Amino acid sequence: MRKSNYDKKPATVIAGNIWRGKEEIISALAPLREAAKGIWAVECYQGVRHAELKELFSTLGADRFVDTADLMRDPADIAAMTHTYLTDDRLFGRRNTLTYADFFDKEKLNALSFDSVGLTIVYGHGAAFVAPEASLIIYADMPRWEIQMRSRRHETTGIGVNNAGDAPSLHYKRGYFLDWVICDALKRRIMDKVDFWIDSVEQGNPKMIDAATFARGLDATVNRPFRVVPFFDPAPWGGQWMKEVCGLDPSQANYGWCFDCVPEENSLYLDVDGTLFEMPSNNLVFGRTRRLLGAPVEARFGQDFPIRFDFLDTIGGGNLSLQVHPTTQYIRETFGIPYTQDESYYLLDAEEGATVYLGLKTGVDPDEMIAALNHSQDTGEPFDAERFVNKWPAKKHDHYLIPAGTIHCSGAGAMVLEISATPSIFTFKLYDWGRLGLDGLPRPINIGHGSQVIQWERQTDLISSRFINRVEPVAEGDGWREERTGLHENEFIETRRHWFTGPVTHRTGDGVNVLNVIEGDELIVESPTGAFEPFIVHYAETFIVPAAIGEYTIRPHGPSEGKRCGTIKAFVRFHA
Repeated sequence: MRKSNYDKKPATVIAGNIWRGKEEIISALAPLREAAKGIWAVECYQGVRHAELKELFSTLGADRFVDTADLMRDPADIAAMTHTYLTDDRLFGRRNTLTYADFFDKEKLNALSFDSVGLTIVYGHGAAFVAPEASLIIYADMPRWEIQMRSRRHETTGIGVNNAGDAPSLHYKRGYFLDWVICDALKRRIMDKVDFWIDSVEQGNPKMIDAATFARGLDATVNRPFRVVPFFDPAPWGGQWMKEVCGLDPSQANYGWCFDCVPEENSLYLDVDGTLFEMPSNNLVFGRTRRLLGAPVEARFGQDFPIRFDFLDTIGGGNLSLQVHPTTQYIRETFGIPYTQDESYYLLDAEEGATVYLGLKTGVDPDEMIAALNHSQDTGEPFDAERFVNKWPAKKHDHYLIPAGTIHCSGAGAMVLEISATPSIFTFKLYDWGRLGLDGLPRPINIGHGSQVIQWERQTDLISSRFINRVEPVAEGDGWREERTGLHENEFIETRRHWFTGPVTHRTGDGVNVLNVIEGDELIVESPTGAFEPFIVHYAETFIVPAAIGEYTIRPHGPSEGKRCGTIKAFVRFHA
């Protein structure tokens, strides 16, 4: 059995001010309260535990406490206003164009006066909007993955509505298309004005840092290679590989997913004087955009981190759902999203007999195939996937390119590193092999959407020649070799694989680099100029090299010295 050295809690170590627990937070704020006259705004991201936080801030004994929930429009009005974005679809909505101003009752806001003597605390969603002249802003933040965990336990509600009892999929849809968009828009505007940040992920143990420590954490992270905090999740098709390699709980039935680099959902840890402070990794994207992404990537994607790395484990599991992702035009027109989920499958490992389903068989009749899919969905009879879809043998280090509109799925027995563009919710499942989800219900099938985006010309010969193992030598030197492995010319992501026994020089090229260790127990990332401390990474770990780093080297380290190692690197293609 392989001994795992995969780091599940990577952190940026800094010195700074951190207050641990309710008592320390109150002791830090109390002196400021004694001298305070005016307004404090306690802004909250969606998903925080309001009862816990309101109890904390009520301890300060403000002369007046205003809960923004009392200023919102009636929940029925908010539901009617937001329906056009949330739709009746179980999974998909449309990205909204609302702001906090749309959620508040204008008469209640106009009646609100801050002329009273003493301290007023305005608490809740949109507090910084309600009190734009606040003399002090405290931000109670929340990573999206933790929000999803709480929604599964029915602990969260959306902004202005009482929907705790909704299914987790509906919570996620509401967050993705509505609440998180609104929260992020306000966060971007006020980030530089926030005085204190609250981490309340651990129930009953809030932590707080000040603005200087927050800024120091962002600066320290963006000036070196770093990792976000991975999270793991079971799946109906989940496997067993990650249990061993990533050191996970062996008693769990399976792990299907690892979100190893999805900054819009992952956390970022700051190790502040020995205490972990958790926050959304998106804070780094918002707060240090250009140094992280690079000017050309920022010009194209704004404050979206465009590259996503995740794991799909079917070793000892089953096939993924047969699926397709929307084309760019379709995702824009239907969901209001500017770019789509082009992707690829890189095989970190594979069992004997592993397969990947990719592209259509030569001569497939579209009407016949869609009719067969609908028949299967209506009757429960199996869909003969191999009659219509290519089934390719798969082995370790194969690379399958999957531009949007290409029908695909991983078969059983594969450990997939999925390299893709960031939009992650838009998977149109066409067939799910007759199984139920982990909730015991049939998983949503999206033949209607999928039939409108399948690129029917992507058949056997084209797939074989242009979508599988398109490996091209790029350069080589003493103890290293660089290869281009994709992606497809329709995709904006470029990938490069390096094999090496000694140091390899990399350059960010004015754009963020995302890498995974595909071979070798341990590597070290270094700056030729000493610009950052040497950074250690291990097998299967994904790490980010900010654009501002410029030049860096990677070489085998520790138990891997003298051995053949490998990385795969992804970056945005913007040079001719």
